[in-house]
Order: sequence, then C-alpha cells, then structure tokens
Amino acid sequence: MADYVRAKPAGPALKAFVLTNFVVPGENDRGSGDLRMHVRTLWPQLVRQPVAPVAGSSALPLPAPYVVPGGRFREIYYWDSYFTMLGLKVDGQQPLVESMLDDFTSLIERYGHIPNGTRTYYLSRSQPPYYALMLDLSTNTDPAIVKRRLAALRVEHAFWMKGTACLDGKPACLRVVRMPNGSVLNRYYDDRDTPRDESYAEDVATAAKAAPRPAADTQRNLRAGAESGWDFSSRWLRDPKSLATVHTTDIVPVDLNSLLWAMERRIAERCRTANDAACATAFTTLAAERKTAIDHYLWQANTARYADWDLSMRKPTASINAAMLHPLFVGLASPAQAEAVAATVQRSLVAEGGLRTTTLNTGQQWDEPNGWAPLQWVAIAGLERNGEPALAKDIAKRWLATVGAAYAETGKMLEKYNIEQRTPGGGGEYPVQDGFGWTNGVTSAILDRYPDLAQKAK
Repeated sequence: MADYVRAKPAGPALKAFVLTNFVVPGENDRGSGDLRMHVRTLWPQLVRQPVAPVAGSSALPLPAPYVVPGGRFREIYYWDSYFTMLGLKVDGQQPLVESMLDDFTSLIERYGHIPNGTRTYYLSRSQPPYYALMLDLSTNTDPAIVKRRLAALRVEHAFWMKGTACLDGKPACLRVVRMPNGSVLNRYYDDRDTPRDESYAEDVATAAKAAPRPAADTQRNLRAGAESGWDFSSRWLRDPKSLATVHTTDIVPVDLNSLLWAMERRIAERCRTANDAACATAFTTLAAERKTAIDHYLWQANTARYADWDLSMRKPTASINAAMLHPLFVGLASPAQAEAVAATVQRSLVAEGGLRTTTLNTGQQWDEPNGWAPLQWVAIAGLERNGEPALAKDIAKRWLATVGAAYAETGKMLEKYNIEQRTPGGGGEYPVQDGFGWTNGVTSAILDRYPDLAQKAK
C-alpha cells in the first residue's frame, strides 16, 4: 500500500505495478489425452499444502492439504469442495478427501460455521451446507474423529438455526424464517450489509442503481446471493433483467432446505450410533417437521415442481430452475413427486448439452444458457436414486459431450459451459475460469458411474 500511494501508478504503469507486487493466475498448459486421464493429471496441480498466512494476509489457515478450484480461486471454497471430493474419491485420492474433511471440521470448530471461502472477508456468510454429505465420503472410522465430526456437524446446524431465538413474531431473523402456518424453514443471508470485499466496485454500482432503496439493503441481498452459491440468478431478482432488484433474503430456497433436512437426518443417525437417544429423537423430529413444511410450501403439485417461496409475496416464485432436483438428490421426494419433477425437468430444463440452470436468459451467470457441473450431478444422482435412470444417463451423456467439446477446443476444464451451443459459458462478474475443481470432480464421478460414456467423451 505504501508503494502504491508513493507511485500512484496509472495506465501501463498500473499493470506493471500489479505484476510486480502480486501473483496473477496465468494460463494453464493445454491438456491432452482423454478426459479422465486429464482430470487425474490436474489433481496434483490443484492441491495446496497448509501454510501459515503472512502478516496482513486475508487467508484463513488450514491444518491439512486441500484442493482449490483453479483460475482466480486460489483458496478452498465450501460447496465447490463436495463436488471436487466426489472426483477425488473415485480417482483414488481418499487421503485428500479425509484431509479436506479435517480442514472443514477445523473451520467449524474455529469459526462456528464453514465460511464461503477461506478468506477473512468470507467469514460473514457460509454456502450451501454440504458438510453432512461430505462426511458420507469418508472411510475413517476412528471413534475420536467420528465424535469430533458429529460435534462439528451439530455446531454447523446451530449456525443455520441461530435466528430461531430472535424471531419474536417477525417473519425472519438471520437465516431462519417463520412460515405463515408457524413452521420454520431457512433462507440465505449474510451477517454484513456492506459491499463485498471481493466485488466492491460491482456492489457499489449495483446499490447506486437501486436507489432510493437503501444501499445496505441491496448489499445484504447481494451478499446473501453469494451465500447461495448462485451469484447471481433470476431466482433472486424481482425483475429478472435487473440485478438491482435482488431480494435473496425474501426467498425460502428449496435447495437449502433440502440440504438442511439431509443434515438433520444424518445428525440423528450419527447420534443414534453414538447411543445419544435424546439427540437422535430431537433431530428426527426436526427433520420430520422440515419435510412437512417443504411439502406444504415448496412442493407445487399443480405445476409438477418444487419451487422457492417468496416471503414478501406469500407465494411460490415463478422460477423454474435446477434447484428443484435437490429433494430427489437427498431422498426427500416421494415417488409421485419425483416422477412429476422428472417430467418437468425433461420438458423445461434438458438442453442439447446438459441441464439448464433456469429457463431465463438474463446475462447472469446462474441463468440460461449456462450449465454448471454441481447441478448436473445433483440431477443425475437424484434422478437415478428415484427410478429415472434413463433421464439421468441422458443428462450425463449430454453434459459430457459439452465438456468434451470445450476440452477438444481449449484443452481445459472450465467452470461453466453454454449448454445450448456446447461452448465456454459467459455472463456474471468475471471471465470464465479454468482449472476447474468441481467440473473435474463431476466428470470423474460421471465416468465412474457410466464407464460406457468414456469413449464418447474423448
């Protein structure tokens, strides 16, 4: 900072200053060989060893090796890592799966939750809570570690439910919402209402466009959108064409509540195994109550879909999006619900190159025409689990063809793809990134599940 203040660089001098003082992600070497082999060669390049942050760094320390997504993302990210770990597991990297679980457990123990990413400026929010599902990937049966991880899982649940204590007749507090019939569900949120450090200029500009709406309100909702992982999408916008209308904190999302149901079920199971009957009973009850509320408010039989709920409008949103597959993915949907969702997915979300994120083309990166690896896996695994193997494999085949086409053209695994044209994705706040953790993981997981698709994915 002192050098910057002294030099006041501008134009070419500013670029030279950045290159002199910062490590800037460069282009990865072009890959060769088939997809599965390429992913296996990428894993070592994306592994980072634990280091003590230097003075003044925003990095949060981690105790064990971990895998980063790649590109501009040079720290561990929460929900990305579950999909990365799927690939690590099938590619024979179980020690890395366990060490990343150690890292996430450590984060919960130190901060009370898993932050969006391992930077100090991410501590005010989390991301879709996949830690419970990550634990399913472990093979470690050491009683002490199992006990420690269960304790961490319960702490994470308490983080998401902390707002229960401050509802006091209000419709929402922190990440907890009170539905019209008195039942409790959850929303995405952020403990801060300032511009995001990592997107400061963008948030200031968006808040200015939203005036006279208070800037803090807009910024809180932008941050909550970042906690959702879908930053940004028409799911969170009153006007799908205007990011300034973001109102994430009004939305009760089906994906978040499905994941919290899965968390509550796993806590109950682990408590039962630990002979903690009181805990097992309490969390079994919480999961049952959440399922009842999801079925009442988020299941829409008349439109054959799960929908997000708009608290401000007291009705389901019109957005048809890939989040509706989360109840199938975690085992929450009934056979009739799963069959109906599959028909809607086939009709509205299956594209030439995979599963659409939404049906609206808005310029936001979590909208059509972009497809994302995690949502493909949620769909594939969820449909397969619920008696729809043909549709699951069809989505897998389409997605692999997209990844394979872009790989043949660029030699890279990308963060997102245009699934209408089978090209690199676009939109959002930054250029498409290569690397890429969750695309690598999902590619390996799909090829492990459907080895006959390997030849077509070269």
